[in-house]
Amino acid sequence: MLKTFKLGGVHPAENKLSANKAIDVLDLPKSVFIPVAQHIGAPAQALVKKGDQVKVGQLIAKSGGFVSANIHSSVSGTVSKVDLAQDSSGYPKQGIFITVEGDEWEESVDKNQDLKKDFEKDSKKIIEKINAAGIVGLGGATFPTHVKLTPPQGMEAEMLIINGVECEPYLTSDHRVMLEKGEETLVGVRLLMTALNVQKAYIGIENNKKDAIDHLSKLIDGDSTIKVVPLKVKYPQGGEKQLIKAVTGREVPSGALPIAVGAVVSNVGTAFAVYEAVQKNKPLIERVVTVTGKSVEKPSNFMVRVGTPVQDLIDAAGGLPEDTGKVISGGPMMGKAIASMDVPVTKGTSGILILPEEEAKREKMQNCIRCSRCVSVCPMGLEPYYLMTVSDKQIWDKAEKNQIMDCIECGSCSYTCPADRPLLDYIRLGKGKVGQILRSRKK
Repeated sequence: MLKTFKLGGVHPAENKLSANKAIDVLDLPKSVFIPVAQHIGAPAQALVKKGDQVKVGQLIAKSGGFVSANIHSSVSGTVSKVDLAQDSSGYPKQGIFITVEGDEWEESVDKNQDLKKDFEKDSKKIIEKINAAGIVGLGGATFPTHVKLTPPQGMEAEMLIINGVECEPYLTSDHRVMLEKGEETLVGVRLLMTALNVQKAYIGIENNKKDAIDHLSKLIDGDSTIKVVPLKVKYPQGGEKQLIKAVTGREVPSGALPIAVGAVVSNVGTAFAVYEAVQKNKPLIERVVTVTGKSVEKPSNFMVRVGTPVQDLIDAAGGLPEDTGKVISGGPMMGKAIASMDVPVTKGTSGILILPEEEAKREKMQNCIRCSRCVSVCPMGLEPYYLMTVSDKQIWDKAEKNQIMDCIECGSCSYTCPADRPLLDYIRLGKGKVGQILRSRKK
Protein backbone atom coordinates (compact mmCIF):
# COMPACT_ATOMS: atom_id res chain seq x y z
CA MET A 1 0.00 0.00 0.00
CA LEU A 2 1.33 3.43 -0.97
CA LYS A 3 2.29 5.79 1.83
CA THR A 4 0.83 9.25 2.36
CA PHE A 5 0.10 11.71 5.16
CA LYS A 6 -3.22 11.27 6.96
CA LEU A 7 -4.47 14.67 8.05
CA GLY A 8 -6.39 16.70 5.44
CA GLY A 9 -5.33 17.17 1.85
CA VAL A 10 -7.12 17.54 -1.49
CA HIS A 11 -6.93 16.11 -5.02
CA PRO A 12 -6.90 18.94 -7.57
CA ALA A 13 -6.66 18.06 -11.27
CA GLU A 14 -3.00 17.32 -12.05
CA ASN A 15 -2.80 18.94 -15.52
CA LYS A 16 0.84 17.89 -16.01
CA LEU A 17 0.78 19.07 -19.63
CA SER A 18 4.56 19.36 -19.95
CA ALA A 19 5.53 16.09 -18.22
CA ASN A 20 6.82 14.54 -21.45
CA LYS A 21 8.64 17.65 -22.66
CA ALA A 22 12.42 17.34 -22.36
CA ILE A 23 14.36 20.25 -20.87
CA ASP A 24 15.22 22.89 -23.49
CA VAL A 25 18.01 25.40 -22.93
CA LEU A 26 16.49 28.86 -23.36
CA ASP A 27 18.42 31.34 -25.50
CA LEU A 28 20.34 34.04 -23.65
CA PRO A 29 18.31 37.19 -22.98
CA LYS A 30 19.41 40.63 -24.16
CA SER A 31 19.61 41.83 -20.57
CA VAL A 32 18.90 40.57 -17.07
CA PHE A 33 17.75 41.98 -13.74
CA ILE A 34 19.21 39.96 -10.87
CA PRO A 35 17.61 40.78 -7.48
CA VAL A 36 19.97 40.73 -4.49
CA ALA A 37 17.25 39.10 -2.36
CA GLN A 38 16.26 35.74 -3.86
CA HIS A 39 16.17 33.84 -0.60
CA ILE A 40 14.75 33.80 2.91
CA GLY A 41 16.90 35.99 5.15
CA ALA A 42 18.99 39.12 4.76
CA PRO A 43 19.48 40.52 1.23
CA ALA A 44 22.93 40.16 -0.30
CA GLN A 45 25.12 43.26 -0.64
CA ALA A 46 26.01 44.32 -4.20
CA LEU A 47 29.72 44.14 -5.05
CA VAL A 48 29.51 45.68 -8.52
CA LYS A 49 28.60 49.10 -9.89
CA LYS A 50 27.55 50.69 -13.16
CA GLY A 51 30.10 50.10 -15.93
CA ASP A 52 31.69 46.99 -14.40
CA GLN A 53 32.36 44.01 -16.67
CA VAL A 54 31.17 40.65 -15.34
CA LYS A 55 31.46 37.00 -16.34
CA VAL A 56 29.09 34.07 -15.92
CA GLY A 57 29.50 32.67 -12.41
CA GLN A 58 31.13 35.80 -10.97
CA LEU A 59 30.13 36.80 -7.44
CA ILE A 60 28.19 40.08 -7.78
CA ALA A 61 26.48 40.29 -4.36
CA LYS A 62 27.83 38.97 -1.05
CA SER A 63 25.49 37.29 1.47
CA GLY A 64 24.27 39.67 4.14
CA GLY A 65 24.67 37.29 7.10
CA PHE A 66 24.45 33.64 8.11
CA VAL A 67 20.83 33.34 6.92
CA SER A 68 21.44 34.79 3.48
CA ALA A 69 22.89 33.67 0.14
CA ASN A 70 25.49 34.81 -2.36
CA ILE A 71 24.34 36.05 -5.75
CA HIS A 72 26.32 35.36 -8.94
CA SER A 73 26.07 36.73 -12.43
CA SER A 74 24.15 34.44 -14.77
CA VAL A 75 25.48 36.20 -17.88
CA SER A 76 28.55 38.02 -19.12
CA GLY A 77 28.42 41.68 -20.08
CA THR A 78 28.30 45.17 -18.60
CA VAL A 79 26.51 46.28 -15.43
CA SER A 80 24.14 49.01 -16.65
CA LYS A 81 22.95 50.00 -13.16
CA VAL A 82 22.26 48.85 -9.61
CA ASP A 83 18.75 50.02 -8.87
CA LEU A 84 15.21 49.15 -7.81
CA ALA A 85 12.83 47.25 -10.07
CA GLN A 86 9.67 45.23 -9.64
CA ASP A 87 10.06 41.52 -8.99
CA SER A 88 7.38 38.83 -9.00
CA SER A 89 6.14 39.97 -5.56
CA GLY A 90 4.97 43.23 -7.15
CA TYR A 91 7.21 45.31 -4.89
CA PRO A 92 10.33 47.23 -5.98
CA LYS A 93 13.47 45.32 -4.99
CA GLN A 94 17.11 46.21 -5.38
CA GLY A 95 18.99 44.33 -8.04
CA ILE A 96 21.70 44.40 -10.65
CA PHE A 97 20.95 45.16 -14.30
CA ILE A 98 23.37 43.59 -16.80
CA THR A 99 23.49 44.05 -20.57
CA VAL A 100 24.40 40.69 -22.11
CA GLU A 101 27.56 40.63 -24.28
CA GLY A 102 28.52 37.09 -25.27
CA ASP A 103 28.75 34.17 -22.84
CA GLU A 104 32.14 34.29 -21.12
CA TRP A 105 32.39 32.11 -17.99
CA GLU A 106 34.60 32.30 -14.93
CA GLU A 107 37.63 30.06 -15.48
CA SER A 108 36.99 28.24 -12.19
CA VAL A 109 33.73 26.68 -13.44
CA ASP A 110 34.04 23.17 -14.91
CA LYS A 111 31.76 23.22 -17.98
CA ASN A 112 32.53 19.59 -18.87
CA GLN A 113 29.29 17.58 -18.94
CA ASP A 114 30.94 14.30 -17.87
CA LEU A 115 29.52 12.82 -14.66
CA LYS A 116 31.83 13.32 -11.68
CA LYS A 117 30.96 10.82 -8.95
CA ASP A 118 33.95 10.84 -6.60
CA PHE A 119 34.25 13.55 -3.97
CA GLU A 120 36.15 14.35 -0.79
CA LYS A 121 34.06 13.21 2.19
CA ASP A 122 34.63 16.33 4.25
CA SER A 123 31.33 17.73 5.52
CA LYS A 124 32.77 21.14 6.40
CA LYS A 125 34.27 21.67 2.94
CA ILE A 126 31.05 20.54 1.23
CA ILE A 127 28.97 23.02 3.23
CA GLU A 128 31.50 25.78 2.51
CA LYS A 129 31.21 25.14 -1.25
CA ILE A 130 27.40 25.08 -1.06
CA ASN A 131 27.47 28.38 0.84
CA ALA A 132 29.89 29.98 -1.62
CA ALA A 133 27.72 28.89 -4.58
CA GLY A 134 24.59 30.58 -3.20
CA ILE A 135 22.52 27.38 -3.14
CA VAL A 136 18.98 27.75 -1.76
CA GLY A 137 15.95 25.48 -1.67
CA LEU A 138 14.56 25.26 -5.20
CA GLY A 139 11.17 23.89 -4.16
CA GLY A 140 9.91 27.44 -3.66
CA ALA A 141 10.87 28.35 -0.08
CA THR A 142 14.43 29.44 -1.07
CA PHE A 143 15.85 28.75 2.40
CA PRO A 144 19.69 28.93 2.24
CA THR A 145 20.91 25.33 2.02
CA HIS A 146 24.08 25.82 4.08
CA VAL A 147 21.89 26.92 7.01
CA LYS A 148 19.70 23.83 6.70
CA LEU A 149 22.85 21.67 6.75
CA THR A 150 23.96 23.27 10.01
CA PRO A 151 21.47 22.08 12.69
CA PRO A 152 21.07 24.15 15.87
CA GLN A 153 23.22 23.18 18.83
CA GLY A 154 21.86 20.11 20.60
CA MET A 155 20.04 18.82 17.51
CA GLU A 156 21.30 16.15 15.15
CA ALA A 157 20.09 14.91 11.79
CA GLU A 158 19.27 11.21 11.48
CA MET A 159 18.12 11.16 7.88
CA LEU A 160 17.88 13.15 4.66
CA ILE A 161 14.56 13.28 2.82
CA ILE A 162 14.62 14.33 -0.82
CA ASN A 163 11.43 15.95 -2.06
CA GLY A 164 10.56 14.67 -5.53
CA VAL A 165 6.81 14.94 -4.92
CA GLU A 166 6.00 18.00 -7.05
CA CYS A 167 2.35 17.83 -6.01
CA GLU A 168 1.52 21.32 -7.31
CA PRO A 169 -0.70 20.98 -10.41
CA TYR A 170 0.83 21.79 -13.83
CA LEU A 171 4.48 21.97 -12.66
CA THR A 172 6.92 19.37 -14.05
CA SER A 173 10.41 20.86 -13.59
CA ASP A 174 11.37 18.48 -10.75
CA HIS A 175 9.99 15.53 -12.73
CA ARG A 176 12.23 16.34 -15.69
CA VAL A 177 15.29 16.86 -13.46
CA MET A 178 14.80 13.37 -12.00
CA LEU A 179 14.51 11.86 -15.48
CA GLU A 180 17.25 13.81 -17.25
CA LYS A 181 19.67 14.63 -14.42
CA GLY A 182 19.14 11.54 -12.28
CA GLU A 183 22.78 10.47 -11.94
CA GLU A 184 23.92 13.97 -11.04
CA THR A 185 21.04 14.35 -8.59
CA LEU A 186 22.01 11.13 -6.79
CA VAL A 187 25.59 12.38 -6.42
CA GLY A 188 24.04 15.54 -4.96
CA VAL A 189 22.06 13.38 -2.54
CA ARG A 190 25.24 11.65 -1.39
CA LEU A 191 26.96 15.01 -0.97
CA LEU A 192 24.09 16.21 1.22
CA MET A 193 24.23 12.99 3.25
CA THR A 194 27.96 13.49 3.80
CA ALA A 195 27.42 17.12 4.79
CA LEU A 196 24.84 16.02 7.38
CA ASN A 197 26.80 12.93 8.50
CA VAL A 198 23.77 10.68 7.99
CA GLN A 199 23.59 7.15 6.62
CA LYS A 200 19.98 7.17 5.40
CA ALA A 201 18.26 9.08 2.60
CA TYR A 202 14.72 8.71 1.29
CA ILE A 203 13.50 10.09 -2.03
CA GLY A 204 9.74 10.66 -1.88
CA ILE A 205 8.04 10.60 -5.30
CA GLU A 206 4.30 10.51 -5.98
CA ASN A 207 3.02 7.54 -7.95
CA ASN A 208 1.98 9.66 -10.94
CA LYS A 209 5.70 9.79 -11.82
CA LYS A 210 6.33 6.07 -12.21
CA ASP A 211 9.00 6.70 -14.84
CA ALA A 212 11.00 8.78 -12.33
CA ILE A 213 10.48 6.17 -9.59
CA ASP A 214 11.74 3.41 -11.88
CA HIS A 215 14.62 5.48 -13.26
CA LEU A 216 16.05 6.54 -9.90
CA SER A 217 15.49 3.07 -8.40
CA LYS A 218 17.55 1.59 -11.23
CA LEU A 219 20.32 4.19 -10.83
CA ILE A 220 20.58 3.54 -7.08
CA ASP A 221 21.49 -0.05 -8.02
CA GLY A 222 21.59 -1.73 -4.65
CA ASP A 223 22.81 1.21 -2.58
CA SER A 224 21.06 0.42 0.71
CA THR A 225 21.65 3.91 2.12
CA ILE A 226 19.27 5.55 -0.39
CA LYS A 227 15.68 4.43 -0.87
CA VAL A 228 13.02 5.63 -3.32
CA VAL A 229 9.65 5.85 -1.56
CA PRO A 230 6.59 5.80 -3.89
CA LEU A 231 3.77 7.90 -2.44
CA LYS A 232 0.04 8.10 -3.02
CA VAL A 233 -0.94 11.19 -5.02
CA LYS A 234 -2.25 13.79 -2.59
CA TYR A 235 -1.83 17.54 -2.24
CA PRO A 236 0.08 19.15 -0.40
CA GLN A 237 2.41 16.17 0.09
CA GLY A 238 5.34 18.33 -1.00
CA GLY A 239 5.11 20.27 2.27
CA GLU A 240 8.03 19.36 4.53
CA LYS A 241 5.90 18.26 7.47
CA GLN A 242 3.50 16.27 5.28
CA LEU A 243 6.38 14.58 3.44
CA ILE A 244 8.10 13.63 6.70
CA LYS A 245 4.84 12.16 8.01
CA ALA A 246 4.26 10.22 4.78
CA VAL A 247 7.78 8.80 4.53
CA THR A 248 8.67 8.17 8.18
CA GLY A 249 5.45 8.40 10.19
CA ARG A 250 7.07 11.04 12.40
CA GLU A 251 5.14 14.21 13.20
CA VAL A 252 6.89 17.58 13.46
CA PRO A 253 5.51 19.44 16.53
CA SER A 254 3.72 22.78 16.20
CA GLY A 255 6.19 25.60 15.69
CA ALA A 256 9.13 23.22 15.26
CA LEU A 257 11.43 22.52 12.31
CA PRO A 258 11.97 19.10 10.66
CA ILE A 259 15.27 18.72 12.51
CA ALA A 260 13.19 18.33 15.70
CA VAL A 261 12.36 14.80 14.49
CA GLY A 262 15.82 14.17 13.08
CA ALA A 263 14.99 14.98 9.45
CA VAL A 264 16.37 17.43 6.90
CA VAL A 265 14.33 17.89 3.73
CA SER A 266 15.80 19.03 0.41
CA ASN A 267 14.29 19.37 -3.05
CA VAL A 268 15.56 17.26 -5.98
CA GLY A 269 16.45 20.44 -7.87
CA THR A 270 18.50 21.55 -4.90
CA ALA A 271 20.33 18.21 -4.86
CA PHE A 272 21.22 18.71 -8.54
CA ALA A 273 22.41 22.27 -7.80
CA VAL A 274 24.55 20.91 -4.94
CA TYR A 275 26.16 18.45 -7.37
CA GLU A 276 27.05 21.27 -9.75
CA ALA A 277 28.32 23.50 -6.93
CA VAL A 278 30.59 20.93 -5.29
CA GLN A 279 31.66 18.83 -8.28
CA LYS A 280 31.76 21.49 -10.99
CA ASN A 281 32.34 24.67 -8.96
CA LYS A 282 29.24 26.11 -10.61
CA PRO A 283 27.17 28.58 -8.59
CA LEU A 284 23.38 28.70 -8.76
CA ILE A 285 22.89 30.81 -11.90
CA GLU A 286 20.21 28.84 -13.73
CA ARG A 287 17.33 26.46 -13.04
CA VAL A 288 14.58 24.48 -14.78
CA VAL A 289 11.29 26.38 -15.12
CA THR A 290 7.99 24.96 -16.40
CA VAL A 291 5.95 27.22 -18.70
CA THR A 292 2.45 25.84 -19.08
CA GLY A 293 -1.30 26.34 -19.27
CA LYS A 294 -4.27 24.84 -21.12
CA SER A 295 -4.12 27.46 -23.88
CA VAL A 296 -0.32 27.60 -24.14
CA GLU A 297 0.84 26.55 -27.61
CA LYS A 298 3.96 24.68 -26.46
CA PRO A 299 3.97 23.75 -22.76
CA SER A 300 7.68 23.40 -21.97
CA ASN A 301 10.44 22.92 -19.44
CA PHE A 302 13.29 25.38 -19.91
CA MET A 303 16.76 25.64 -18.40
CA VAL A 304 16.79 29.37 -17.73
CA ARG A 305 19.44 31.83 -16.54
CA VAL A 306 18.47 33.72 -13.37
CA GLY A 307 17.37 37.26 -14.19
CA THR A 308 15.79 36.37 -17.54
CA PRO A 309 12.52 38.29 -18.13
CA VAL A 310 9.41 36.09 -17.86
CA GLN A 311 8.36 37.42 -21.28
CA ASP A 312 11.26 35.52 -22.89
CA LEU A 313 9.94 32.23 -21.51
CA ILE A 314 6.40 32.95 -22.66
CA ASP A 315 7.64 33.84 -26.16
CA ALA A 316 9.59 30.57 -26.35
CA ALA A 317 6.44 28.64 -25.38
CA GLY A 318 4.44 30.17 -28.25
CA GLY A 319 3.46 33.55 -26.84
CA LEU A 320 0.68 34.78 -24.58
CA PRO A 321 -2.67 33.17 -25.53
CA GLU A 322 -5.51 35.52 -26.45
CA ASP A 323 -7.75 34.18 -23.69
CA THR A 324 -5.20 34.81 -20.92
CA GLY A 325 -6.78 35.92 -17.67
CA LYS A 326 -3.84 35.64 -15.29
CA VAL A 327 -0.11 34.81 -15.32
CA ILE A 328 1.11 33.09 -12.17
CA SER A 329 4.62 32.59 -10.85
CA GLY A 330 4.43 29.03 -9.52
CA GLY A 331 1.42 26.75 -9.60
CA PRO A 332 -2.32 27.38 -9.18
CA MET A 333 -2.44 26.42 -5.49
CA MET A 334 0.50 28.31 -3.97
CA GLY A 335 1.67 30.55 -6.81
CA LYS A 336 1.11 34.30 -7.00
CA ALA A 337 -0.12 36.37 -9.93
CA ILE A 338 2.37 38.71 -11.57
CA ALA A 339 1.40 42.10 -12.98
CA SER A 340 4.21 42.45 -15.54
CA MET A 341 5.96 40.06 -17.91
CA ASP A 342 9.19 42.01 -17.36
CA VAL A 343 9.75 40.53 -13.89
CA PRO A 344 12.78 38.21 -13.72
CA VAL A 345 13.18 34.51 -13.18
CA THR A 346 14.76 34.01 -9.75
CA LYS A 347 16.20 31.05 -7.87
CA GLY A 348 12.73 30.28 -6.52
CA THR A 349 10.85 30.38 -9.85
CA SER A 350 9.63 26.83 -10.45
CA GLY A 351 7.02 27.61 -13.10
CA ILE A 352 5.07 30.18 -15.07
CA LEU A 353 1.39 29.23 -15.34
CA ILE A 354 -0.89 31.00 -17.82
CA LEU A 355 -4.52 30.63 -16.84
CA PRO A 356 -7.42 31.24 -19.25
CA GLU A 357 -9.75 34.08 -18.27
CA GLU A 358 -12.56 31.64 -17.48
CA GLU A 359 -10.45 29.84 -14.87
CA ALA A 360 -8.69 32.94 -13.55
CA LYS A 361 -11.74 34.91 -12.44
CA ARG A 362 -12.82 34.75 -8.82
CA GLU A 363 -16.39 34.11 -7.86
CA LYS A 364 -18.17 36.52 -5.53
CA MET A 365 -17.54 35.72 -1.86
CA GLN A 366 -20.56 34.33 -0.04
CA ASN A 367 -21.30 34.01 3.69
CA CYS A 368 -19.65 31.09 5.48
CA ILE A 369 -22.14 28.22 5.75
CA ARG A 370 -20.23 26.44 8.57
CA CYS A 371 -19.75 23.31 6.48
CA SER A 372 -16.28 22.70 7.99
CA ARG A 373 -14.79 21.55 4.68
CA CYS A 374 -11.84 23.90 5.18
CA VAL A 375 -11.17 22.26 8.54
CA SER A 376 -11.34 18.73 7.15
CA VAL A 377 -8.83 19.43 4.34
CA CYS A 378 -6.32 21.48 6.35
CA PRO A 379 -3.13 19.37 6.54
CA MET A 380 -2.05 21.24 9.68
CA GLY A 381 -5.27 20.64 11.63
CA LEU A 382 -6.18 24.34 11.77
CA GLU A 383 -9.57 26.09 11.53
CA PRO A 384 -9.18 28.30 8.43
CA TYR A 385 -12.69 29.83 8.64
CA TYR A 386 -11.90 31.08 12.17
CA LEU A 387 -8.40 32.31 11.28
CA MET A 388 -9.90 34.30 8.40
CA THR A 389 -12.42 35.90 10.76
CA VAL A 390 -9.91 36.93 13.44
CA SER A 391 -7.50 38.21 10.76
CA ASP A 392 -10.28 40.26 9.17
CA LYS A 393 -11.19 41.71 12.58
CA GLN A 394 -7.51 42.13 13.54
CA ILE A 395 -7.80 40.06 16.71
CA TRP A 396 -4.13 39.11 16.67
CA ASP A 397 -3.95 37.42 20.08
CA LYS A 398 -6.59 34.88 19.02
CA ALA A 399 -4.87 34.37 15.67
CA GLU A 400 -1.63 33.55 17.48
CA LYS A 401 -3.36 31.34 20.05
CA ASN A 402 -5.01 29.34 17.27
CA GLN A 403 -1.63 28.67 15.65
CA ILE A 404 -1.93 30.83 12.55
CA MET A 405 1.86 30.62 12.11
CA ASP A 406 1.54 26.85 11.51
CA CYS A 407 -0.30 27.51 8.23
CA ILE A 408 1.81 26.32 5.29
CA GLU A 409 -0.23 28.42 2.82
CA CYS A 410 -1.11 25.41 0.66
CA GLY A 411 -4.49 26.86 -0.36
CA SER A 412 -6.46 23.66 0.28
CA CYS A 413 -9.00 25.63 2.32
CA SER A 414 -9.72 28.18 -0.41
CA TYR A 415 -9.79 25.43 -3.03
CA THR A 416 -12.50 23.46 -1.26
CA CYS A 417 -14.66 26.33 0.08
CA PRO A 418 -18.19 26.17 -1.46
CA ALA A 419 -18.77 29.81 -0.50
CA ASP A 420 -15.71 30.99 -2.49
CA ARG A 421 -14.23 32.71 0.52
CA PRO A 422 -10.60 33.90 0.07
CA LEU A 423 -9.49 32.13 3.24
CA LEU A 424 -5.79 31.96 2.42
CA ASP A 425 -5.59 35.65 1.46
CA TYR A 426 -6.77 36.70 4.90
CA ILE A 427 -4.65 34.09 6.67
CA ARG A 428 -1.55 35.33 4.85
CA LEU A 429 -2.29 38.85 6.07
CA GLY A 430 -2.78 37.53 9.59
CA LYS A 431 0.46 35.55 9.47
CA GLY A 432 2.35 38.64 8.41
CA LYS A 433 1.02 40.68 11.32
CA VAL A 434 1.42 37.95 13.94
CA GLY A 435 4.95 37.33 12.65
CA GLN A 436 5.78 41.01 13.22
CA ILE A 437 4.40 40.80 16.77
CA LEU A 438 6.47 37.69 17.54
CA ARG A 439 9.66 39.27 16.20
CA SER A 440 9.14 42.49 18.17
CA ARG A 441 8.46 40.42 21.31
CA LYS A 442 11.81 38.64 20.94
CA LYS A 443 13.63 41.96 20.61
